[in-house]
Amino acid sequence: MTQHVDVVVVGGGQAGLAAGYHLRRQGLAFTLLDADPAPGGSWQHMWDSLHLFSPADHSSLPGRLMPAQPGETYPDAGHVVDYLTDYEKRYDLPVQHGTRVHAVHRDGDRLLVEADSGTWRARAVVSATGTWSRPFVPAVPGSGDFTGRRLHTVHYRRPADFAGQRVLVVGGGNSGAQIAADLALDGHVKTTWVTRRPPRFLPDDIDGRVLFDVATARRRALDEGRGDTGGVASLGDVVAVPPVRAARDAGLLRTRPMFRRLTATGVQWADGSRSEADAIIWCTGFRPALAHLAPLGLRGPRGHVRTSGTRAVGEPRLHLLGYGDWTGPASATLIGVGRPAREAAHRIARQLDP
Repeated sequence: MTQHVDVVVVGGGQAGLAAGYHLRRQGLAFTLLDADPAPGGSWQHMWDSLHLFSPADHSSLPGRLMPAQPGETYPDAGHVVDYLTDYEKRYDLPVQHGTRVHAVHRDGDRLLVEADSGTWRARAVVSATGTWSRPFVPAVPGSGDFTGRRLHTVHYRRPADFAGQRVLVVGGGNSGAQIAADLALDGHVKTTWVTRRPPRFLPDDIDGRVLFDVATARRRALDEGRGDTGGVASLGDVVAVPPVRAARDAGLLRTRPMFRRLTATGVQWADGSRSEADAIIWCTGFRPALAHLAPLGLRGPRGHVRTSGTRAVGEPRLHLLGYGDWTGPASATLIGVGRPAREAAHRIARQLDP
């Protein structure tokens, strides 16, 4: 049976919930379809030691401050899951969990959304699926030869899973630094951190509050036709959260340049030497999870959809939210997604107003 609504939101994580909050305030009929069986978005799948970059009061969705976590300046992932679960219930948002969206099609004056729970005809769609479900692993010579464990950031949980093993952590961003630090500080894992270039640590006093302000200032400058400030990338690649600082200051975060190839039992370095490894953890980022939009034919370079604000240029009934700065400054963060979600809801309401 086909159901009819004003708006279908694809994804029930932080971006989807922010969209739902603002759509409700606009008086629109909507539903949120979320592939995860439980609330919490990607936060429920993070590694055990992960904490936010920002204090709770600077990590909130619209309308509801995140409460502080007792004993923690920077809340952990479990606290975020609890907050998102409470947020969904507090605002009685119509989320259907365990419902994967397979495709969005044009259907006359509507968009047709095909999902596990059936078919929906909507006057507008907000895609808020994020990137966590689409991990990226680069092509590396010899990748088919390696017989050890191969994991991505999405599969990592705790150092105990690698006790007594030799582990390569590949990637010079935040996830690579944090996972390498987690393993190195444990003391029971022989850890080698591999990066394409030396890691650029941000100053120790910079946290998510500063990063949000910097990202917002860059977007404002670009919108006003001023020069590109460089944004967060101009400051560095790695936020020096407490475990990263501890491992760095203890000399445990020394890096090696990228290896030349994988071998059956490890890697071969650029100088021809070899190292044995039991596991490789690829902390090499993600791509936007946009396969459900393929029938619309909108994707361009790097898998992005060209947007004006959050609205897709090639399909004005579609909005994209929470994928990164190209869908709103800092829109992939808890505090940053609120403003573009509000703008998207307002724009949809104006568009649907007869």
